[in-house]
Amino acid sequence: MNNDAIILFLRDFSSLIVELLSAIIGTIFYYKYRNSVLKYFLIYLWFIVFIEYFAYIAREYFGIYHNAWLINTFYIISFTYLFSLYRSVVKNKRKKLMIKYSAIIYVGFSIVNVFFENYIERSQTIPFIIGSSLLILSILFYFVEILGTEKVLHVKKNLLFWISTGLLLFYAGIIPFRITINYYAGILGKHNPIYSILFILIIISNICYIIGFIWSSKKQLY
Repeated sequence: MNNDAIILFLRDFSSLIVELLSAIIGTIFYYKYRNSVLKYFLIYLWFIVFIEYFAYIAREYFGIYHNAWLINTFYIISFTYLFSLYRSVVKNKRKKLMIKYSAIIYVGFSIVNVFFENYIERSQTIPFIIGSSLLILSILFYFVEILGTEKVLHVKKNLLFWISTGLLLFYAGIIPFRITINYYAGILGKHNPIYSILFILIIISNICYIIGFIWSSKKQLY
């Protein structure tokens, strides 16, 4: 195994490990949030683990590289869940409605985009960027709302705060990454350092989740 192969393996494996660790720790501390709006977040984490490991095994051991359909389907389910999560925690009716429309807009673009991009072989770029941007807006709605309440005093013990921080960092960072790799599609190889950005974002977001699981209080103020 040459140096490039070793670096690529370590890069891939580190993100897979931190995702698995995040899901395991989330399971251990599930008692803290099992009766809250975050009770389905654990399923979301294990869903990510399943998708990532399935794609990795298919690619590395069976030579199956065309798994874009799996990633596209994952993001449709993922964005739909996350929009519903923030719609349930945001109190302002106008912002709730905006989050609802955000989900509809994203799903609509995903359906329309099927006629322009190969859903099976190509990652859907435009719907992903739209979904990411609207999700960032939804997360900011939540942050702005808690700033005006006593919840801000307990923010370090608030699991949703840490999850939102992780999601915000991930999606704010991945938008320019997706635009870059889409623009240079076919030029950038998998060994290109720019791909390290994705794995760094995955690690940072999951570290935020882990901190939240461990540090958060059982009595949550969402």
